[in-house]
Amino acid sequence: MTVLPNDGLPLAAEFPSATHEQWRRLVAGVLSKSGKDVSDETAEAALSTALEDGLTTRPLYTAHDDIPDPGLPGFAPFVRGGRPEGNTVGGWGVRQRHTTADNAAVLADLENGVTSLWLVVGEGGFPVSSLARVLDGVHLDLAPVVLDAGRDTESAAGELLRLYGERAVAGDAVRGSLGADPLGHEARTGEALPFAPAAALARRCADAYPGLRALTVDALPYHEAGGSAAQELGASLATAVAYLRELTGAGLSVEQACGQLEFRYAATADQFLTIAKLRAARRLWARVAEVCGAPEAGARPQHAVTSPVMMSRRDPYVNMLRTTIATLAAGVGGADAVTVLPFDHALGLPDAFARRIARNTSTILIEESHLARVIDPAGGSWYVERLTDELAHAAWEFFQHIEGLGGQATALRSGRLGQDLADTWRARSAKLATRREPVTGVSEFPNLAEPAVEREPAPEPPSGGLPKVRRDEAYEALRARSDAHLAATGTRPRVYLATIGPAAAHTARTTFAANLFQAGGIEPVTEGSFEDSGATEACLCSSDALYGEQAADTARALRAAGARQVFLAGRPGQYPDVDAYVFAGCDAVAVLSATLDRMGVS
Repeated sequence: MTVLPNDGLPLAAEFPSATHEQWRRLVAGVLSKSGKDVSDETAEAALSTALEDGLTTRPLYTAHDDIPDPGLPGFAPFVRGGRPEGNTVGGWGVRQRHTTADNAAVLADLENGVTSLWLVVGEGGFPVSSLARVLDGVHLDLAPVVLDAGRDTESAAGELLRLYGERAVAGDAVRGSLGADPLGHEARTGEALPFAPAAALARRCADAYPGLRALTVDALPYHEAGGSAAQELGASLATAVAYLRELTGAGLSVEQACGQLEFRYAATADQFLTIAKLRAARRLWARVAEVCGAPEAGARPQHAVTSPVMMSRRDPYVNMLRTTIATLAAGVGGADAVTVLPFDHALGLPDAFARRIARNTSTILIEESHLARVIDPAGGSWYVERLTDELAHAAWEFFQHIEGLGGQATALRSGRLGQDLADTWRARSAKLATRREPVTGVSEFPNLAEPAVEREPAPEPPSGGLPKVRRDEAYEALRARSDAHLAATGTRPRVYLATIGPAAAHTARTTFAANLFQAGGIEPVTEGSFEDSGATEACLCSSDALYGEQAADTARALRAAGARQVFLAGRPGQYPDVDAYVFAGCDAVAVLSATLDRMGVS
């Protein structure tokens, strides 16, 4: 062993160890100086953030946090990955989604980094009869195919298997999934399908296609209905357990039945929650497999899809940032395949540029950022390990709740599951409305002058079951009213921002007010007089000190000039002739909706 000479520079390890108590005392001191009434015991709670599902993110995690042993990659409980090598061999699968019979787009994807295909067939996609044409020129022994065919699953699967036989693809070379998901279809459409065809496909795959799975446990319907991470996991677990019961009842062994499942989850721009969700999902299914007597069957493939809920229709190019973060999280979380929805997904059919950016998102993260070179990159992070554990417990509780209702099918048909998801979305909608959860380019930093991005309409997806929500939906409705007004009159509705004092006094609140009103499609005017602005309402913008001196007089002058409504940007106070207040945390959607109503913008 080499002994380093003493050069008189002591290492950091020679500093005395800091304790958790010392840290809390220092935090309490800082918070007290800022006017917060906290003690050493409450300081940590004051900096904690409440999440959905009753979870809380603390400001500090240490080795003293009590977390279960996550095991080793490739071994039960599979928290650290379903395979010992993780994604270090070639990275995660790059899976592109196609809803039209565009063979050229399919081949372009496969020639430029895509490794598997997700084909929407039947309602919401292309006809089953077009499947052979879509796959013309595709090497089916190299490119796994995943079907998403709803009520047409049986015929689509039969056609795909016919193509495998026609092209002499060996049974053990076939990879992918036939995508049978009766409960997922029912969640989307309200239409109950018999399980027997899915069971027959599972038996056929188990006998002749060992690398092909018959069923997909798709959690996207619950995510798209506004569900939380724990609800998404719990609903998917209940669905998978229902399938396990049906398959074993049809004669498959537990190991064979587990082998027929692939799980699909949403990946969001909340990167740590996404990482924890995928890790927790593997742990949860490993527990089910263990209880069923097949612990080694607990590692099932995970397909992560960048969240449709987070995709915005306004300023859609920001979606590239959202999907990049979500893809990073999916890869770090151990997803076996990742679908990056194109940035224009919410607008219609993606163009070639959007598809290219989508597939290159994974390519850059794998090939240039080297995210796949490390097995379970988040493993060992006290925060991620604790969040994984807490999320797993919350999801298990929701799974038990569904089982207590009689199982996934009963929970869906009774409406109770839909109500649970709606309650969660209602609470989240309040955060979106108050901009506690900002949507960049929509509720924050909107650009009214940005040209609209136009796309051809996509095939209409099936509906009739659980609703589909988007984070931008409330603001999109307001912006659509503004657009209609612009088309009808040649101008947008306007609000006059009456600045008081020098720029240093009013700039912050002028920026805040302009940002808020533009989120509703209302154009702020800062130049000239109120009379020349074309506005019918005004908003005072300045500092608290100048408000005390000049707000009342300015509001009175605006009233005399014809202002029907006078806002003040700041916390509510007692100012004569001021009708309402806009401030951080106010219900922006309610304010903007009422403002458009008064302006006669329908």
